[in-house]
Amino acid sequence: MCRSGLFLLPIVLLSGCALTPDYERPKVDVPSLYSPGVEQGDSIANEYWWDVFQEPQLQGLIRSALAENKDLGIALSRVAQVDAQLTSTRANQFPFLDITASAGRGRQSQFIVPGAGVQNNLSIMGNVSFEIDLWLKLSRSTESARADLLASEAVHRHASLAVVASVASSYTLLRDVDERLLIAERTVESRQGSLDIIQARFDKGTVPELDVNQAQVELAVAEVAVTVFQRQIAQTEHALSILLGRNPGPIARGVPLDELQLLPEIPTGLPSELLQRRPDVVAAEQQLHSETALIGVAEALRYPSLSLTGSYGSVSNELSDLNSGDALSWGIAGNLFAPVLNWGQLKAQSEAQQARAEQALRTYESTLQQAFREVADALVAVRTYDEAHEAYKRQAKAARSAERLSRARYDAGFVDYLEVQEASRSMFSAELNESSSLRAKLNALIGLYKSLGGGWAPEEIKTASVEAR
Repeated sequence: MCRSGLFLLPIVLLSGCALTPDYERPKVDVPSLYSPGVEQGDSIANEYWWDVFQEPQLQGLIRSALAENKDLGIALSRVAQVDAQLTSTRANQFPFLDITASAGRGRQSQFIVPGAGVQNNLSIMGNVSFEIDLWLKLSRSTESARADLLASEAVHRHASLAVVASVASSYTLLRDVDERLLIAERTVESRQGSLDIIQARFDKGTVPELDVNQAQVELAVAEVAVTVFQRQIAQTEHALSILLGRNPGPIARGVPLDELQLLPEIPTGLPSELLQRRPDVVAAEQQLHSETALIGVAEALRYPSLSLTGSYGSVSNELSDLNSGDALSWGIAGNLFAPVLNWGQLKAQSEAQQARAEQALRTYESTLQQAFREVADALVAVRTYDEAHEAYKRQAKAARSAERLSRARYDAGFVDYLEVQEASRSMFSAELNESSSLRAKLNALIGLYKSLGGGWAPEEIKTASVEAR
């Protein structure tokens, strides 16, 4: 708080006086997983998306989505809007200059001004107005607007990261359902062949009708699965098309799911500053910064404000006299506005703004805690889904072997068709689970990448740079 006194007036006029402290990032408790001594290294935590998702077809889909996704277009327009608001707000810190010119010709009534003739009235004036930022009200307003812009940029990056992750997840789902359809079609072909053989044996009287019925049931189950996966493929293509900003339609494929590789390096520890680059955390912090700066604006409104106005120009009755010294006209004035009695309105507005800043602080802390949880969950998911996929691979291998052995035993007459039926079901289920577990493993890596905030090159962030503004 500044002490009043005339000897301080020049300093106040030149530099202003802050009524509230500058913004400082809140201190938060960091989980033990996040250590300041951990080096980032080359891991999924700090790679760009095109290094994580290295499949060319998937890269093309991601680039299309980043360029054409409608929600991203909305977020980018929001950045442009807030950028313009920053320019408008910052302009209040500088003098405003206007130029006015007028020309008129008229005659007064002889009853009012006897002897008055026709007169010309010509003027050209420059007008300057400037509010002195006594209590940094204008500076705090600009500070808040700048934080709003940084927050909107972070929201756009967060939306971009979500689109990248969604496209990658949808693509892995599409390739998974493609693989499941192949498994189902292969199963239909195999079961149709088995049914044909059993039907021929039944016609010869070597097997009971029950075997034929059981084979027909298993064939129908596989045929239904084919239709289910065909429907899922179409629906997944349609959803992915919307992410790409297109009308629903087919999606070109790249490599099979088992050849789709993501960056394998998973960090065992994470630097404590890592989550500060997560876009949602950045947005929450910048929103807190904005609301904190507005406390200074609300406080400044409770104190006197000082503005200066000035004009300089020429006024004459004749155009030829506008350049003469006698036509010179100028003026300068200072305007002081001081609130005296407002029944606590301005104080209440300041308290309300402090409450909004407190809400923003709690939102920031909650967002940060949520980020910690998402990373911890993602690390667990990566490990467990990888272990599960290896187990499903072993299960599928064993199920295929068991199915072959059961058919051989059936052909040799050692068992009835029920054993073949159970082995076929187990193999079909195991192969489907193997494909789905691979997708789950890849999606866990995608989720980890997203939870860590992803990696972005400067040219990928198509937003205004405000760090130096």
